[in-house]
Amino acid sequence: MKLYNTLTRQKEEFVPIEEGKVKMYVCGPTVYDYIHIGNARPYVVFDTVRRYMEYKGYEVTYVQNFTDVDDKIINRANKEGTTMTEISTKYINEAFHDADGLNVKRASVHPRVTEEMDLIIEMVKELEDKGHAYAVDGTVYFDTKSFPEYGKLSRKNLDDLIAGASDRVTLDEAKKSSTDFVLWKPKKEGEPSWASPWGDGRPGWHIECSVMAKHHLGDSIDIHAGGEDLVFPHHENEVAQSEACNGVQFAKYWLHNGFITVDNEKMSKSVGNFFTVRDIASHFPYEVIRFFILNGHYRSPINFSDELMKACQNGLERIKNAKKELRFYIENTADSAMTEEEVAQSVELGKYKEQFETAMDDDFNTADAISAIYELVRFTNTGVKAGVSKAYAVAMEDMLIHLCDVLGIAQAEEVAVDEDAAKIEELIAKRAEAKKAKDFAAADAIRDELSAMGITIKDTRQGVQWFRG
Repeated sequence: MKLYNTLTRQKEEFVPIEEGKVKMYVCGPTVYDYIHIGNARPYVVFDTVRRYMEYKGYEVTYVQNFTDVDDKIINRANKEGTTMTEISTKYINEAFHDADGLNVKRASVHPRVTEEMDLIIEMVKELEDKGHAYAVDGTVYFDTKSFPEYGKLSRKNLDDLIAGASDRVTLDEAKKSSTDFVLWKPKKEGEPSWASPWGDGRPGWHIECSVMAKHHLGDSIDIHAGGEDLVFPHHENEVAQSEACNGVQFAKYWLHNGFITVDNEKMSKSVGNFFTVRDIASHFPYEVIRFFILNGHYRSPINFSDELMKACQNGLERIKNAKKELRFYIENTADSAMTEEEVAQSVELGKYKEQFETAMDDDFNTADAISAIYELVRFTNTGVKAGVSKAYAVAMEDMLIHLCDVLGIAQAEEVAVDEDAAKIEELIAKRAEAKKAKDFAAADAIRDELSAMGITIKDTRQGVQWFRG
C-alpha cells in the first residue's frame, strides 16, 4: 500500500511504527456552527482511509478532536447571549448528526480542548524549560529559531518567512522573531480562562492538537491528516512544538485532502456560495454527499454543483439498484448450485476485487475503486438477466456488498413509510390484475401513477420488482 506523504512530497510504501497497528490523528472542526461541505471532505476521506486500513487487517486507533474554545465560539456565544460551553456542545452534537448521516464511523476518541487543559499547560511549561518557548507579559511564544527544522513540512524557508513574505505569520513586537507563534495567551475581559504559571489565560490553537495527539496516541504516530489549508501554519507548528518537546519524530506520514470549490469558485460567505452539509442534505441524501466526495481523488480539488450532485445521485442509484435486483433475484429463485461454467466464470469476481484493491493501494484512489464497482455492477446485471444459479448470484451479491462496505457507500436500505410501501404493493397488485384481464390501458395508467411517485417497476421471471428513483 502506497500513500502520498506531504512531508517527503512523494508516494511511499506504508510501514506502520508497530506491526499490525495504525495510530491516526485527524484535525476536527472548530464547533461554532454547522459543518460545511469543506469540513465534510476530510470527514469522509479519512474515514475511508481508516476503513481501508481496517479492511487490510490493521488495528486502527483513530483520534479526531473538537476545538471547543476559540474566538469564533466566544463571539457566537456573546452574540447569542449564552456560554461558550453551550455553543460548543450544541454544535458538537450537530456535527455528530451530520457525520452519522455521512456514514462516518465514530473515532476511537473524540477529545475536546477544554478537557485537556492540564496537559496543555504541562507541555507549554516543558517547552519553556527546554528553551523552546519564552513568556512576555503572560503570553508564551514558541521560539521557531530554537527548532532548526522549522518549515520542513510546508517547505517554507524560515529566513524568507522572517522577511515578512507570508500573510499567515502574525506581526507582534513582543516576539523575538516574526515567525514565533503563541502557545498561551492571557485572559481578556469576558472570556473563559484557566489558571497557569503565566497567569490566567487559554491556549493557542496549535498546541492543542499536539497535546491531544500525544495524550491519546503517544509521542510518535503513524498518520496525521487534515485539509491542505492546515499544512501551514497549523501542522508546521504542530511538528515544531511536538518534536521540540518529545525529542522524536511526531508523525511518519502526513495526508492532506484538496479543496472543494462551488461552481468553480472558492467557497465564501461573502460570495454567497457557502453551503453547510445540512443545507445540502435538504436537497440530496447524505449518502449522495459521501459518494460525491469519493468520486474524486482526495488530493485533487473537486467542484461542487447541482449538476455534479445529480450525476452522483444517478451513479449511486445504479449501484443500489444492482444490489436490490440481486437480492430480489436470490429471494425469488430456487436453490441451485453453480454450474461448471459458472465456477470457471466466478474467477471474474476476484478480478473486480483485485482492481478495487489496486486502486485503493495506490494512495487511496477512491475514484478508480468506484469504477471497479461500476464494472462489477454491469457484470451482476448481465448475470441476473442470463438467469444464473442462486449460488452464483449470492457470490455476486457478497462481492458487491464487500466492496461497497469498504467505501461506506450504498449501505442504507430504502425504508419507506409503512403506508407508502403498502400503497405501492397495492398498486402493483392492481396492475397485475389489469394485465391478467388484458386491460392494458389500466395497467399503463397504474405504471404512470407509480412513476409519478418516483417508483420504477420491472417485470422479471421472478415477479414484479420496484425501485425508488
